[in-house]
Amino acid sequence: MAELKNKHDMVIDIVNQVASIAAKLGIVHTNTEDIELDGRHITIKGNKLLYFGSCGYLGLEHDERIKQGAIEAINKYGTQFSSSRAYVSSAYYEQSEALLSKMFFNKPVLLLQSLTVGHMSNIPILVGNDDAVILDSQVHDSVQTAVQFLKNRDIHTEIVRHNRMDMLESRIKALRNDYKKIWYMADGVYSMQGDFAPVKELYKLADQYEQLHLYIDDIHGMSWAGPNGTGYVMSQVDYHPRLYLTTGLTKAFGTAGGLLVYPDAASQQLVKNTSKAFIFSIQMPPMILGATIESAKIHLSQEIYGLQSELEEKMAFFNLTAKKLGLPLINETISPIGFIGVGKPDVGYNMVRRMMNKGYFFNLSVFPSVSYNNTGLRIPVNRLNTFQDIENLLNEIAVQLPMALEDSHSSMQDIIKHFKLVA
Repeated sequence: MAELKNKHDMVIDIVNQVASIAAKLGIVHTNTEDIELDGRHITIKGNKLLYFGSCGYLGLEHDERIKQGAIEAINKYGTQFSSSRAYVSSAYYEQSEALLSKMFFNKPVLLLQSLTVGHMSNIPILVGNDDAVILDSQVHDSVQTAVQFLKNRDIHTEIVRHNRMDMLESRIKALRNDYKKIWYMADGVYSMQGDFAPVKELYKLADQYEQLHLYIDDIHGMSWAGPNGTGYVMSQVDYHPRLYLTTGLTKAFGTAGGLLVYPDAASQQLVKNTSKAFIFSIQMPPMILGATIESAKIHLSQEIYGLQSELEEKMAFFNLTAKKLGLPLINETISPIGFIGVGKPDVGYNMVRRMMNKGYFFNLSVFPSVSYNNTGLRIPVNRLNTFQDIENLLNEIAVQLPMALEDSHSSMQDIIKHFKLVA
C-alpha cells in the first residue's frame, strides 16, 4: 500500500510541476477576453490570436440553428430541469436520444452529462467479476479512471502496447481459459497524436475469439467521419454484436454530453436501471438538449457530408504543407488532430511562447500525457480555419522550430531519434 501511495504522490507531484511551469509561461490556465467568438480567433492578455486549440472540429457550436435550439429550450423549460432521470426526464431527452439512436442505426443509446460520467457508469456495470480487461496503453484517461473501480473487486486488468494486435492476441490466448469475457478498451481516434485504432483488425480478432468484447471511445472521431457523422469507427466497419461504442457531443458535434451506444437493449436497460449517474446525478440542462436535437437533425441530413468534406480538404492541406516544409509530422492521418514532434519539453514550451508572440494559439502535448522526449505541438484543425490560416501557421512553425531547438541544444536529428522517424 505504501508503494502505491508513493507512486500516486509522485504522479500528482509531476503533473503539478508540469502545470505550474506551463502556467508561469502563460501557455495553460489562460482565459479568453473576447466579447464574441468567431471560431477562428481568440484573445488572451489583449492579443488576438489565430486559434488552433478547439476540438469543435466542424465549428458547429457557431451554427445559428443549434444556437436557436438552445435558446428555444431555455424559453420553454428554463435553465435547468432539476430532477434525477430515475424519476422523470425532460421531453428534450426523449427527442435527443431518439434522434441519436436513429443516427447510430437504431441501436439503443443513453445520453449522459459527459463521457467521463458515461465510462464511470458503463464499465463497472458491464464488466463482471469473472471477466478480464485489457487496456491499450494510450486509451483515454477517462477510461483508465473508470477501470480503477474494477480493482476494488479484484478484476484482472492489464495494459498492452499501443495498437499492437499481435500482443493483444497473445494475451487473449493466455486469458481465455480463465475468464468469461475479455474486454479490450481503446480509442477510435487517439486524442494526443490523432492516430486510429486498427478497427478492422479488432473485428477479425472478435470474430475469431468470441470471448472478446470491444469497448471503444470514439469521441474524437465523432461527426467529422462516418455515416450520419457517427464517427471514425463506423466509417470503417458495421456495428459488431460485441461492440460497446462510446462517444460524445463535446467535440465536433457542437453541444455537450456523453453518448453510450449498445449492441442490444438488455445492456442498455441494465445500465439505465443501475447506473449511479441515472439514480443520483442531475440531468443535462434543457438548453444543451435543445441544441443537441438541432445538431442531430444536421447529422441526419446530407449536409453533414459536405461539412466532413470541407474539413477533410483542410486536413489534407495541413499534411501536405507540413511535409513540404520538412516539419516532423507524426502519424499523418485524415483525423483533424495534427501533431508536430519537437522532442524535449523545453523545446515545446519555447515553441508555444514563440508562436503566441507571433499571433498563434495551439495546444502542447507534454509529459506525462506523452513520453518525456515525445513532446509535440498538438494542432486541432477546425473547419472554420481558412487555408491561409493553416499555411501561415505552418510557415511560422518552420521558421521558429530551428531557433527553439538551438535554444535547447537540441536538433531535428534528436526529434527523428525520439519519434523513430525515417530520416
